[in-house]
Amino acid sequence: MKKCLSTLLFVTLIFGIRAQDVWTLKDSVNGPGRSVAASFVMDGQGWLASGLYEEGFKRKMYSYNPIQDDWDNELSLGGESGDGLERGSASAFSLLNKGYLCLGQGNFQPYSNDLWEYDPGTQAWSQKADFIGESRRQAVSFTIDNYAYVGTGQGASGLKNDFYRYNPVLNIWAPIADFGGTARRQAVSFAIGDKGYVGTGDDGIARNDFWQYYPAANAWSQKANFPGSPRSGAVGWGYGYSGVIALGEDNTSAYRKDVWQYYYFGDVWVQRTDFSGSPRKNAVAFVINDQAFVGTGYDGDFKDDFYAYNYIVGIEDSQMPIVTSCYPNPTKDYSIISMSIEQIKDVIIEIYSPSGQKINFPEPTKIGAEIKLDLSTLPSGNYIYKLIDNSNKQFSTGKISKQ
Repeated sequence: MKKCLSTLLFVTLIFGIRAQDVWTLKDSVNGPGRSVAASFVMDGQGWLASGLYEEGFKRKMYSYNPIQDDWDNELSLGGESGDGLERGSASAFSLLNKGYLCLGQGNFQPYSNDLWEYDPGTQAWSQKADFIGESRRQAVSFTIDNYAYVGTGQGASGLKNDFYRYNPVLNIWAPIADFGGTARRQAVSFAIGDKGYVGTGDDGIARNDFWQYYPAANAWSQKANFPGSPRSGAVGWGYGYSGVIALGEDNTSAYRKDVWQYYYFGDVWVQRTDFSGSPRKNAVAFVINDQAFVGTGYDGDFKDDFYAYNYIVGIEDSQMPIVTSCYPNPTKDYSIISMSIEQIKDVIIEIYSPSGQKINFPEPTKIGAEIKLDLSTLPSGNYIYKLIDNSNKQFSTGKISKQ
């Protein structure tokens, strides 16, 4: 019988709650400091490519091994014949264990529309189909179900709000619904499950609006505004059923180091512990095994420092860590959610599809610290459960697979 064991945290849904986290200084990136670099994750490693250095734009690439805490030199963008591909403010993503870099600004090219694929197996770059929108820089990207979504940014005609989907198997681009907010550059993006999120950025002034894209409906919907000061040049990352926005530059030209986490369930933001490096803009961030890594950027100087981020609940948060196990998982007919404590009374449990649709199911049975779920009427698939206490101010989530 397979168990799914995880530590789930009841988070008080009150604006301004600050939790404790740990930021740990890691190995600095090889070479001098840089800003507006691009990053992606594959093979359990983080990859950092291109960027603006003190002496201009570069196309160099490095990989980071989190186990060894070490950076290695890798083949520069375009390979041995890639002279002229130096750039910054590019967009990057990974699909099907290959890395991609597109768009951006070079030393003599203010806007680009090319797309390059890096294969770690052959250790080679190859050029793919050009982006079909206007050439641009400072766009955003996210991936869902082996597709990449790229949009916004600045082109020769001005700020953009158009968006496009890239299919790596067919090597084709297709337009999707325009971004729901104003045309802008230097926004932040990430994916949570089967939805993409875009927020903040500069449309003439720094913004704090936040939007969700649902591919199945090809539609954007506005969510709760980012509660920090409006900003551009921030970083963002998604993991589990939450996302994070941090750093950036606000409307007073001040660099920021605050960190905010967005929870998909509840449409709520919670402030985290500030980034432990200097306030800055145009850094990069990536996630490996639920651990975030953040670094480089510009604070008046080009930076090469890098930090790991881990979430830890503090006593002052008035939060109680609850270890739960769900078993059997995967399951055919039923599953039991076992909590490490019994103090939570009158627990309400809700089940959702990965797209966020609430699912009706038979009334669960609670005995002590265990909740038995009758899942026999549900079709096969993955589901998300949400635990709510009787004050409706706390929640916790987990995943169940129905065979």
